[in-house]
Amino acid sequence: MDRRLRPVAAFTFGYLAIALTAGLRAGNSEFLFYIGVMLVLIGVVAAVNRAVELTTGTLWALSLWGLAHMAGGLVVVPSGWPVNAESRVLYSLWLIPGRLKYDQVVHAYGFGVTTWVCWQGLKSAVRKKSGRAPSPTFGLLALAAAAGLGFGALNEVVEFVATLTMPETNVGGYVNTGWDLVSNTVGALTAIVLIRLRDRGTASARR
Repeated sequence: MDRRLRPVAAFTFGYLAIALTAGLRAGNSEFLFYIGVMLVLIGVVAAVNRAVELTTGTLWALSLWGLAHMAGGLVVVPSGWPVNAESRVLYSLWLIPGRLKYDQVVHAYGFGVTTWVCWQGLKSAVRKKSGRAPSPTFGLLALAAAAGLGFGALNEVVEFVATLTMPETNVGGYVNTGWDLVSNTVGALTAIVLIRLRDRGTASARR
Protein backbone atom coordinates (compact mmCIF):
# COMPACT_ATOMS: atom_id res chain seq x y z
CA MET A 1 0.00 0.00 0.00
CA ASP A 2 1.15 3.51 -0.86
CA ARG A 3 2.61 5.11 2.29
CA ARG A 4 0.38 8.17 1.98
CA LEU A 5 -2.68 5.90 2.12
CA ARG A 6 -1.78 4.10 5.34
CA PRO A 7 -2.85 6.82 7.81
CA VAL A 8 -6.14 7.36 5.92
CA ALA A 9 -6.83 3.62 5.81
CA ALA A 10 -6.02 3.17 9.50
CA PHE A 11 -8.27 6.08 10.48
CA THR A 12 -11.14 4.88 8.27
CA PHE A 13 -11.12 1.23 9.32
CA GLY A 14 -10.67 2.32 12.93
CA TYR A 15 -13.92 4.30 13.06
CA LEU A 16 -15.70 1.63 10.98
CA ALA A 17 -14.75 -0.99 13.58
CA ILE A 18 -16.16 1.24 16.33
CA ALA A 19 -19.34 1.86 14.30
CA LEU A 20 -19.77 -1.85 13.61
CA THR A 21 -19.43 -2.67 17.31
CA ALA A 22 -21.92 0.06 18.26
CA GLY A 23 -24.36 -1.04 15.55
CA LEU A 24 -24.24 -4.69 16.65
CA ARG A 25 -24.76 -3.78 20.30
CA ALA A 26 -27.73 -1.57 19.45
CA GLY A 27 -29.19 -4.08 17.00
CA ASN A 28 -29.25 -1.28 14.41
CA SER A 29 -29.89 -3.19 11.17
CA GLU A 30 -30.10 0.02 9.15
CA PHE A 31 -26.61 1.04 10.07
CA LEU A 32 -25.17 -2.42 9.54
CA PHE A 33 -26.56 -2.07 6.01
CA TYR A 34 -24.80 1.28 5.58
CA ILE A 35 -21.52 -0.11 6.89
CA GLY A 36 -21.76 -2.73 4.14
CA VAL A 37 -22.32 0.07 1.62
CA MET A 38 -19.31 1.92 3.05
CA LEU A 39 -17.08 -1.11 2.51
CA VAL A 40 -18.20 -1.32 -1.12
CA LEU A 41 -17.50 2.40 -1.56
CA ILE A 42 -14.03 2.00 -0.05
CA GLY A 43 -13.31 -0.62 -2.70
CA VAL A 44 -14.57 1.73 -5.42
CA VAL A 45 -12.42 4.62 -4.12
CA ALA A 46 -9.37 2.33 -4.02
CA ALA A 47 -9.97 1.37 -7.67
CA VAL A 48 -10.46 5.01 -8.70
CA ASN A 49 -7.31 6.02 -6.83
CA ARG A 50 -5.27 3.41 -8.70
CA ALA A 51 -6.50 4.79 -12.01
CA VAL A 52 -6.52 8.51 -11.23
CA GLU A 53 -4.20 8.92 -8.20
CA LEU A 54 -6.44 11.15 -6.13
CA THR A 55 -4.78 13.80 -4.00
CA THR A 56 -4.09 12.97 -0.37
CA GLY A 57 -6.42 15.79 0.66
CA THR A 58 -9.24 14.19 -1.34
CA LEU A 59 -8.73 10.82 0.37
CA TRP A 60 -8.87 12.46 3.80
CA ALA A 61 -11.96 14.43 2.78
CA LEU A 62 -13.70 11.21 1.72
CA SER A 63 -12.71 9.51 4.97
CA LEU A 64 -14.08 12.41 7.03
CA TRP A 65 -17.33 12.18 5.07
CA GLY A 66 -17.58 8.53 6.08
CA LEU A 67 -16.95 9.47 9.71
CA ALA A 68 -19.67 12.14 9.59
CA HIS A 69 -22.05 9.55 8.14
CA MET A 70 -21.29 6.94 10.80
CA ALA A 71 -21.62 9.52 13.58
CA GLY A 72 -24.86 10.80 12.08
CA GLY A 73 -26.60 7.48 12.53
CA LEU A 74 -25.07 6.32 15.81
CA VAL A 75 -24.40 9.35 18.03
CA VAL A 76 -27.42 10.11 20.21
CA VAL A 77 -28.01 13.80 21.00
CA PRO A 78 -29.18 15.08 24.44
CA SER A 79 -32.92 15.16 25.07
CA GLY A 80 -33.11 18.95 25.08
CA TRP A 81 -31.62 19.38 21.60
CA PRO A 82 -34.01 20.05 18.66
CA VAL A 83 -34.64 17.07 16.35
CA ASN A 84 -37.14 16.50 13.57
CA ALA A 85 -37.76 12.77 14.12
CA GLU A 86 -38.35 10.23 16.86
CA SER A 87 -34.80 8.96 16.48
CA ARG A 88 -32.54 11.28 18.50
CA VAL A 89 -29.39 10.80 16.43
CA LEU A 90 -27.20 13.45 14.83
CA TYR A 91 -28.88 13.00 11.46
CA SER A 92 -32.15 14.25 12.98
CA LEU A 93 -30.55 17.26 14.67
CA TRP A 94 -31.53 20.79 13.67
CA LEU A 95 -28.39 22.95 13.62
CA ILE A 96 -30.66 25.93 12.90
CA PRO A 97 -34.17 24.93 14.05
CA GLY A 98 -36.55 24.61 11.13
CA ARG A 99 -33.91 25.65 8.59
CA LEU A 100 -30.74 23.57 8.60
CA LYS A 101 -30.14 19.96 9.65
CA TYR A 102 -26.91 18.07 10.29
CA ASP A 103 -28.01 15.70 7.52
CA GLN A 104 -28.14 18.52 4.98
CA VAL A 105 -24.64 19.73 5.87
CA VAL A 106 -23.26 16.20 5.46
CA HIS A 107 -24.98 15.88 2.07
CA ALA A 108 -23.59 19.20 0.85
CA TYR A 109 -20.08 18.38 2.08
CA GLY A 110 -20.12 14.81 0.78
CA PHE A 111 -21.31 15.51 -2.72
CA GLY A 112 -19.08 18.56 -2.93
CA VAL A 113 -16.18 16.18 -2.28
CA THR A 114 -17.66 13.72 -4.81
CA THR A 115 -17.70 16.50 -7.43
CA TRP A 116 -14.05 17.18 -6.60
CA VAL A 117 -13.29 13.47 -7.18
CA CYS A 118 -15.19 13.57 -10.49
CA TRP A 119 -13.17 16.61 -11.59
CA GLN A 120 -9.91 14.81 -10.82
CA GLY A 121 -11.09 11.77 -12.79
CA LEU A 122 -12.13 13.93 -15.74
CA LYS A 123 -8.85 15.85 -15.64
CA SER A 124 -6.86 12.60 -15.57
CA ALA A 125 -8.79 11.20 -18.56
CA VAL A 126 -8.22 14.36 -20.63
CA ARG A 127 -4.53 14.46 -19.66
CA LYS A 128 -4.03 10.84 -20.76
CA LYS A 129 -5.76 11.60 -24.07
CA SER A 130 -4.15 14.94 -24.90
CA GLY A 131 -0.91 14.80 -22.93
CA ARG A 132 -1.67 17.87 -20.81
CA ALA A 133 -3.98 18.75 -17.95
CA PRO A 134 -7.08 20.73 -18.96
CA SER A 135 -8.18 24.03 -17.49
CA PRO A 136 -11.41 23.95 -15.48
CA THR A 137 -13.64 25.42 -18.18
CA PHE A 138 -17.36 25.95 -17.68
CA GLY A 139 -18.16 22.86 -19.75
CA LEU A 140 -15.79 20.53 -17.92
CA LEU A 141 -16.87 21.82 -14.51
CA ALA A 142 -20.52 21.38 -15.51
CA LEU A 143 -19.74 17.74 -16.36
CA ALA A 144 -17.99 17.25 -13.01
CA ALA A 145 -20.93 18.78 -11.15
CA ALA A 146 -23.42 16.68 -13.13
CA ALA A 147 -21.43 13.55 -12.28
CA GLY A 148 -21.37 14.49 -8.59
CA LEU A 149 -25.13 15.06 -8.62
CA GLY A 150 -25.60 11.73 -10.38
CA PHE A 151 -23.84 9.99 -7.51
CA GLY A 152 -26.06 11.97 -5.13
CA ALA A 153 -29.13 10.60 -6.91
CA LEU A 154 -27.65 7.10 -6.63
CA ASN A 155 -27.35 7.66 -2.88
CA GLU A 156 -31.10 8.34 -2.77
CA VAL A 157 -31.68 5.04 -4.59
CA VAL A 158 -29.63 3.25 -1.92
CA GLU A 159 -31.72 4.92 0.80
CA PHE A 160 -34.90 3.89 -1.03
CA VAL A 161 -33.68 0.28 -1.10
CA ALA A 162 -33.09 0.54 2.65
CA THR A 163 -36.72 1.57 3.20
CA LEU A 164 -37.91 -1.43 1.17
CA THR A 165 -35.71 -4.02 2.85
CA MET A 166 -35.81 -2.94 6.50
CA PRO A 167 -38.87 -2.40 8.73
CA GLU A 168 -37.63 0.82 10.33
CA THR A 169 -35.23 3.43 8.98
CA ASN A 170 -34.40 7.06 9.64
CA VAL A 171 -34.35 7.93 5.93
CA GLY A 172 -37.34 10.30 5.95
CA GLY A 173 -39.98 11.01 3.31
CA TYR A 174 -40.33 12.85 0.01
CA VAL A 175 -39.58 16.30 1.46
CA ASN A 176 -36.41 14.95 3.09
CA THR A 177 -35.32 13.49 -0.26
CA GLY A 178 -35.95 16.86 -1.91
CA TRP A 179 -33.81 18.70 0.63
CA ASP A 180 -31.09 16.05 0.24
CA LEU A 181 -30.99 16.79 -3.49
CA VAL A 182 -30.91 20.54 -2.84
CA SER A 183 -28.03 20.04 -0.39
CA ASN A 184 -26.18 17.90 -2.94
CA THR A 185 -26.58 20.70 -5.49
CA VAL A 186 -25.21 23.29 -3.07
CA GLY A 187 -22.20 21.07 -2.40
CA ALA A 188 -21.52 20.41 -6.09
CA LEU A 189 -21.80 24.09 -7.02
CA THR A 190 -19.53 25.10 -4.15
CA ALA A 191 -16.96 22.53 -5.27
CA ILE A 192 -16.78 23.77 -8.87
CA VAL A 193 -16.51 27.39 -7.73
CA LEU A 194 -13.60 26.46 -5.44
CA ILE A 195 -11.93 24.46 -8.23
CA ARG A 196 -12.21 27.46 -10.53
CA LEU A 197 -10.90 29.91 -7.91
CA ARG A 198 -8.01 27.60 -7.08
CA ASP A 199 -7.07 27.39 -10.77
CA ARG A 200 -7.12 31.17 -11.07
CA GLY A 201 -4.95 31.48 -7.97
CA THR A 202 -2.45 28.99 -9.33
CA ALA A 203 -2.35 30.77 -12.70
CA SER A 204 -1.75 34.13 -11.01
CA ALA A 205 1.07 32.69 -8.91
CA ARG A 206 2.85 31.46 -12.03
CA ARG A 207 2.88 34.91 -13.62
